[in-house]
Amino acid sequence: MSLFDTLVLPNGSSIPNRIAKAAMEETMADADHAPSGTVLRLYEAWAEGGAGLIISGNVMVDGRALTGAGAMVLENDRHLDRFRRWASIGRSRGAQIWLQINHPGRQMPGNLGQPTWAPSAVPLELGKMSRYFNTPREMTADAIGEVIRRFAQTARLAERAGFTGVEIHAAHGYLVSQFLSPLTNRREDAWGGCLENRARLLLDIVKAVRVLVSPGFAVAVKLNSADFQRGGFDPDEARRVVAWLGEQAVDLVEISGGSYEAPAMQGEARDGRTLAREAYFADFARDIQAVAAMPVMVTGGIRRRPVAEQVIGSGVAMVGIGTALAIDPHLPDDWRLGRDSAPELAPIRWRNKPLASLAAMAVVRFQLRRLGRGRDTDPRVSPLRALVLQQISDACRARRYRRRMAQGVPG
Repeated sequence: MSLFDTLVLPNGSSIPNRIAKAAMEETMADADHAPSGTVLRLYEAWAEGGAGLIISGNVMVDGRALTGAGAMVLENDRHLDRFRRWASIGRSRGAQIWLQINHPGRQMPGNLGQPTWAPSAVPLELGKMSRYFNTPREMTADAIGEVIRRFAQTARLAERAGFTGVEIHAAHGYLVSQFLSPLTNRREDAWGGCLENRARLLLDIVKAVRVLVSPGFAVAVKLNSADFQRGGFDPDEARRVVAWLGEQAVDLVEISGGSYEAPAMQGEARDGRTLAREAYFADFARDIQAVAAMPVMVTGGIRRRPVAEQVIGSGVAMVGIGTALAIDPHLPDDWRLGRDSAPELAPIRWRNKPLASLAAMAVVRFQLRRLGRGRDTDPRVSPLRALVLQQISDACRARRYRRRMAQGVPG
C-alpha cells in the first residue's frame, strides 16, 4: 500500500488516498453555533490541499453540553443550510468529509453555566486548573437514553446535510470515553463495572446511528488505545472494544489516546509510558489490527512523509494528520509532488503541564484562525500570546452563551 492508494470502506464507498485531515476543534462557530464564514474558508483550504478524508472538529449533539462556547452544535435542522454549505465545500475536490460528533461529559468548562453530567460524579484532576471544571452529576438512565438518541439524531442530520459519514468521538476523555474508563465510570448498574457494561453506551450509540442513516453513509469511531493513566482504559480493553465494533458495521476505527488529564494526543503520558516522537499510537494501531474487522487509522504527531509511509507500509489503512495540516493545509499535495515538507511547531516546555497543554491547543487554533481569514500561518507565534488571545475569545463567547441560554435561546 502507498499513501496515495484508494481505500474502499466496508460500506462500499471509497476514499481517494490514505491521508486524513484529523479532527481539530476550531472553536470558531457563529452565534448560532453553526459553521461561520471563517470555518468555511478554513475547510476550503483543506479541501484544496489534497487530503482524501476530512474529519471535522467536535460538533456537539446537545447545545447544553459544549467543549467550549465557540463549539458547533447540530441538534436540529434550524441551521442545516449552513452545514450543507460546509459539507459541499469539503466534498468539492473529491474528498470524503465526516462530521465528528461528541458530548463533553465532565470536560465542559464551568464558565458556560450549565449542569455537567458524566457516568459518575468524579471531578477532573488538573491541579489548580481543576477549578475551571464543575464536579459532574451522575447521569440517570433516562439521561443516558437521551444522549444515545441525540448522537443518532445528529448523525441523521449530518447525512441530510451532505456529509459522507460521521465519526463518533469515544476518545480523549469525553463522555463516551468516560463511560469506557474505570477511572471515571464507577457505576454499579448496567452501564458500569465490567468492560461489557462500560462499552454499552458506545455500542448502543453505534446501533442507534446505523438505524437512522443509509448503508452507504460511513460510521466511524475514534477510540483511545489507552487512557495513559494508571488503572484506566488499557490496550487489552481497546482490542476487545474494537472486536465488538466489528460486529456493528463500523467502517473505520481511529486510534488515539489520552484526555485532558493525560494529554497523550499531544505526546504526554501520565502512566510512565514513553510515546514515540511521531506517530505516537502507531504500535497500538498495528496491534489492534489483529482483531479489527474494519480499516484502522492512526493519528498523533505525524508530520513527515517517511513516517506516514512507514505507518501505511505496516498495514495501517490511514494516517490522520492534525497539527501539520493546521500549519500547511496543502501538505498532501506537496507530498504527492515529491516535496519533503514537514511542518512543525516548537514544543512547549512549561512546568505547568495542564497550562502547557492549553497553550499547545491555543497555538494550533491560532493557525486555524489565520487560515480561516485567508492569511498565512505563523508557526513561530508565542505560545503565551496565543493562549491569552484564546482565553479572551473564550471568555467573551462564554458570556454571550450564558446570556443566550438565560434568555431561552437554544445553542
